[in-house]
Amino acid sequence: MAKVVLTLGDDVSTDDIYPGRFMATVLPSETPQYAFADHTAFNARLKAGQIPPGSVMVAGQNFGCGSSREQAASTLQGHELVVVARSFARIFLQNAINLGLKVVVAPGVEAAEGDELEVAAAAVVNHTSGKTFAVTPLPRARQAIIDAGGLIAYTRRRLMKEEPHL
Repeated sequence: MAKVVLTLGDDVSTDDIYPGRFMATVLPSETPQYAFADHTAFNARLKAGQIPPGSVMVAGQNFGCGSSREQAASTLQGHELVVVARSFARIFLQNAINLGLKVVVAPGVEAAEGDELEVAAAAVVNHTSGKTFAVTPLPRARQAIIDAGGLIAYTRRRLMKEEPHL
């Protein structure tokens, strides 16, 4: 079970997630410090380590719209956040998958900050409200990439299975 640490509405842009003024910083080890930089209280909690890995952000529709910057996904992955949204923007979703960011599509999800959620393959259960929300599963190949920790880790695992050990 995980706690909801941030709730957001519809059309959260990549500029909200990772402001463009930080685009000179692209290393995944450095981008997390700028997660929601303009959400100063939330950003301060992230930087202070007050939000545990596996914590959940809940958003409305079209999360990650805007530019194609992959830093928007890497900044969240750097904090090991889980993003549950009603829907994701196409390019953000692919960037999130490639980087291994745990994303869950739950079209009817409802939650408030502080709620306790159980995120499973078929449903998101809000233990605080007692409501259950169906999950729209990602295609198996895409979920396998997330589960492996991203496209590089997924590819490495596949190659190691096919190549004999040297």
